[in-house]
Amino acid sequence: MGADRAGWSPEEARRAFRDGLAVPTAGVALGYAQANLLVVPRDRAAEFRLFAERNPRPCPVLEETAPGGWRSRLAPGADLRTDLPGYQVWVDGELAAEPASVGGLPQVRGGDLAAFLIGCSFTFEAALLAAGVPLRHVEQGRNVAMYVTDRPCRPAGRVHGPLVVSMRPIPVGLVETARAVTARMPRMHGAPLHMGDPAALGVADLARPDYGDPVEVAPGEVPVFWACGVTAQQAVIGSRPPFAITHAPGRMFITDVRNTEP
Repeated sequence: MGADRAGWSPEEARRAFRDGLAVPTAGVALGYAQANLLVVPRDRAAEFRLFAERNPRPCPVLEETAPGGWRSRLAPGADLRTDLPGYQVWVDGELAAEPASVGGLPQVRGGDLAAFLIGCSFTFEAALLAAGVPLRHVEQGRNVAMYVTDRPCRPAGRVHGPLVVSMRPIPVGLVETARAVTARMPRMHGAPLHMGDPAALGVADLARPDYGDPVEVAPGEVPVFWACGVTAQQAVIGSRPPFAITHAPGRMFITDVRNTEP
């Protein structure tokens, strides 16, 4: 990740994404809140809203747009159809496309979709770095490692799916620092859900993440796991709505909100 991207303003980052830059957003516009995107048909919105309410650690909703709305109060002037560095389009729970923007899709033009912005752990990474906690995926310009666990979320009507977690290797002496820093941001997944043996989450091999890039856990480090907004994508896979849009894993919507505000 280029150091210049860390210092970008949110608008500079979104402009670069509109112009075609497709990169993970970890380490981009450090200090600003990032959000997962979930878009579903109007008649599925209430169930996904309830799913998020029942599973607030992985799915803390920051904003829900009215059907047909593509603007966000978290970033006035931004467009949710174009301003992320990657999207995934789902049809009946199957991944159908990974476009750079979604404004031209007929379902989007129809105006019957509601968008949810869900808190993202990338938001607390600036605070971790400021506290002296190293983040190897940021150092390497890679995506964070994400894993589908064997823990089911609480279902809501037709919406169900497993918990997804993100993992960061943390030096043993800084684990409590990482816990305390992230606990102060409950709307960005908050404190870790688990520290240590990945098998306790049903994760068999850290070298083979379900999403993102593998990051080695070095001697003297502990794998630390946070709830992850990609849980919403697993709910799309599990509940199979006729149409949905999500962000590409690790490629978030960067808001104008400082990470100290959410």
